[in-house]
Parts: sequence; structure tokens; C-alpha cells
Amino acid sequence: MALKIAVIGAGSIGFTRRLMRDILSVPELRDAQFAFHDINARNLEMIAQLAQRDIDGNHLPARLTTSLDRREALADADYILNTTRIGGLEAFQTDIDIPLRYGVDQCVADTLCAGGIMYGQRNIPQILAFCRDIREVSRPDALFLNYANPMAMNTWAGSHYGGVRMVGLCHGVQGGHHQIAQVIELLVNKGRKPGSRGYHSVSTGEVDIVAAGINHQTWYVQVRYDGADWTGRLLDGFTRHPLYRQTEKVRIDVLRRFGYYSTESNGHLSEYLPWYRKRPTEIGQWIDLSSWINGETGGYLRVCTEGRNWFKTDFPHWLAEPPAQFTYETRSQEHGSWIIESLETGRVYRGHFNVVNHGTITNLPPQAIVEVPGYVDRNGISTPRVGDLPLGCAAVCRASISVQELAVAAAVHGDIELLRQAFMMDPLVGAVCNPPEIEQMVDEMLVAQAEWLPQWRAEVPRARQRLAGARRLGTHKSRGAARLAVKSVAAMRRERAAARQADAAATASPKPARATRRRPAKPS
Repeated sequence: MALKIAVIGAGSIGFTRRLMRDILSVPELRDAQFAFHDINARNLEMIAQLAQRDIDGNHLPARLTTSLDRREALADADYILNTTRIGGLEAFQTDIDIPLRYGVDQCVADTLCAGGIMYGQRNIPQILAFCRDIREVSRPDALFLNYANPMAMNTWAGSHYGGVRMVGLCHGVQGGHHQIAQVIELLVNKGRKPGSRGYHSVSTGEVDIVAAGINHQTWYVQVRYDGADWTGRLLDGFTRHPLYRQTEKVRIDVLRRFGYYSTESNGHLSEYLPWYRKRPTEIGQWIDLSSWINGETGGYLRVCTEGRNWFKTDFPHWLAEPPAQFTYETRSQEHGSWIIESLETGRVYRGHFNVVNHGTITNLPPQAIVEVPGYVDRNGISTPRVGDLPLGCAAVCRASISVQELAVAAAVHGDIELLRQAFMMDPLVGAVCNPPEIEQMVDEMLVAQAEWLPQWRAEVPRARQRLAGARRLGTHKSRGAARLAVKSVAAMRRERAAARQADAAATASPKPARATRRRPAKPS
């Protein structure tokens, strides 16, 4: 029988179609049955139309069904992919705006810090509901592949309380691997320009890495190229790289002080640590506004809002475009399709996965969710023992793990003291706010997000009462140290038209020069 692959949160603009394309690029999986589920009927229908067009355009036997009923989508599923954003952009807005009133300036707010903790409070009840449905209606050995953030908290809840096989997947390791290859290329060429005599390109396939840590704080503890370990040379390369020395200032500073490069972007990393975003006047020196991911205040919220607005407006044009071509050679590096391929065919895949530690990293808590190397074949997913992380790297991870553990327990049990403690222990929140401010911020966020927090139903009225009788402490008026306005659809359309014109001009063939008769040069 054909595999059944269910996608929860299938209304995701980019992820759903990319993951489907990757899976259907594997010859043995081209007859897979996909079951798309979302609670937003309009988004689900639009994504399904695009996906069906791509299936038809590639003349594949795959089948696609959609359902607003999650259990119907999950029934008899072999694999389940989770791409949900619980609370949508409305809740996401409060993850950014409420902490900002207390001086907590975040870029992404989906993993740690105030926004990440509350994102976990919204996600974890749903993760556990997904797990219950998987246990009850999916195949007995179904594998739950989680792409949704906060990755570690979601995977922690599902692995410890959900009773299903679960793995968390992120592409952060691959992104940093690409950067490291470019830095090594810069170093080995010693000033030579691309295309010049003797210039040598360096691909990720030539650079062998071992990355270990926790999601979004994973460390490249080994980098080997051409038979040598290049880990100690990365600082020199990154500080000399013409792009990364501008866009990765936080990551380079952490590399300088801890000795190892971290997987996640400048904007992500800046909000997981207590040092780079605690004073508004200093944030600008650590970030770069050429891209949201380099540290812009609320940058991820902005681009998600723009993307959703653009998709809703421009959907007819998307549907009229030619279907994407599915080929094995052009599939993405997202882990999901490679894991499914390996489990079903036996072809070995090596990646980095989020799993329960169980002693894989020996100086991190055994119950934590770690991001570590893994190998997949028909026998399953195996993770080799990494051993100890460098002491400083482990210390950074342990601080975040403490927050994750408190936040997960708070979400599972609806315990207000644990939730407050998670906020207090968070590195950036603790660097910016005092305990009374943290208590009030927690109350504000519980009240603002009450409709997505079933486990906090009894506490929300008490939080509302506490706020009613208290002097407001969150009085910062700043929109953020580096916040950009959300672009209108009209502005995005003008920008894209200008970009297309520039691309066309750059790729147009130059007109041949008119031949002229020239006198022979006089002999010298």
C-alpha cells in the first residue's frame, strides 16, 4: 500500500509544498497519499490547489485529500508532519509587542525569551492533542516529524508526555554549514578572486562537520576540510569575510569568546543570550538591517505578515504559474523527505535531529531535547554518543534548557509559579526586567492570549484581576531599537517589479558592437 503522509498546519505558505515536493521527488514515494489538515479553510484550499497543480503537472500517481477534521487526516497515517503556528499572526503580534513594553526587544520570538515561552504555552496543549490522535487513529508505528517552533519545547512535550515516536527537524545546521564552507573557501584562496587562476571553490560536501547542542544553540564542535581540523581557523575567516563580518556580529562575538560557531542566525542568537539586546542604545551595533534574520526588532513577524498578505492577494498569479518540476537532484535539504526515504528504502542518510538526550551529550541533562548527529536507514534513526560539549558551550545550553524545562512543565500542568520562573530564568528577560515586571508581563500575556491557552483557563481571570488593581509597570513607549514598518502589498509589488527588471537587464545579451575599420598600429 502507498504511504500515507498527514500534514498538520498544511496552510503554511511555503513549507507544505516544499516538503511534499521533496517527498515526491523520491521515485519510490511518488504514489504517496497526502492528507492536508488545517483549521483555516481558505488557506487550506489555496495550498491544496497549488499542490494538486504540481502533482498533476509532474504526472504523478500521488493522491491528495484535505480535511478540517484532524482525526480524519491522521487516520492510518504512516508519517505526520507538523508545521503549525498556534495562534497565528494575531498571537505572534502579542509575543513581540507586550514584552517590548517591558524593554524586552526580540527579533524572532519563537524559541526562547518571552515570546518563545508563550509560544510554547500555546503549542504544547495542541502537541499533546496531536499525539493523542496519532496514538488513537494513525498507524501503530507512525513517526511524528515536528517542524514547528519552539522546537525543543514541542519535542520535549511530545517525547515525554505524548506517547508517540517523535523527532524534531530544523535546517539551522545546514545553513551554518554552508557559511563555514564559504569561509574556508575565503581562507584557502588567500585573496584570489573567484574565476581567477588557481581559485578553488569549496562545497559543503568537502567540509565534514559535527554539530551538537540544543536547537538554535547547536555548536560546530568539529569542522574538517582536506584532512585537517579547521575549527580554530573559523574566527579569522568570519572576521575577514566581506558579508558575514557585517551580518553575523553576534555569532562572531560568541565564536570569539566561546571558541565555536553557533548554528543559528544573528537575530535568533541575539535574543537567547543576556548580552546583546538588553540596552536599546547598544542593539544597533550587534545587528544588520539588510535582512530581518540579522536582528531586526520583530523582523520575523514583519516578513510573515507581509508574506501572508502577499499570498492572499497574489494567489491567482501563483496558481497561473507553471508547476514546479519535482526532481531528485533539486529537492531541498529539509530532513523530512530524506528520513522517510531512508526508513522506506534503506538508503542511509546522515543529518542532525532533535531527540531526547539520553546521554548522547554527556554534560547536558539526560531528559533535555538535544540537536545531534543522526543516521537513518531501514532499521530506524540512530544517534551516536557525542560526549561532552566544550564547557562554555554546555553552560550556554544548560541555561536555555532550564527555561525550556520550566516552560514545558508550566504548559503541561498550568502552573503559574513555574511559568513565572521560566520567564525569570530566561537570559534576556532576566537581564532586562525585575521580578515585579516579569510577573505583570506574564499576566498581560496570559490575558492577551487566553483563547489559545486552554490549560490556563482558571488562571486568566486571576491574572485579569491582578492587572486591574496594579500600577502598570510595562510603560516603555519604544517601537523597538530596530523596527521596520510592514510593507504594503502595493509596495512589495513595486519592489518585485523593479527586481525583475533589474534581473532582466543583467541577464540580457549585449548587442554586438558595430565593426569598424581600424588602421594598423604604427610599429614602435
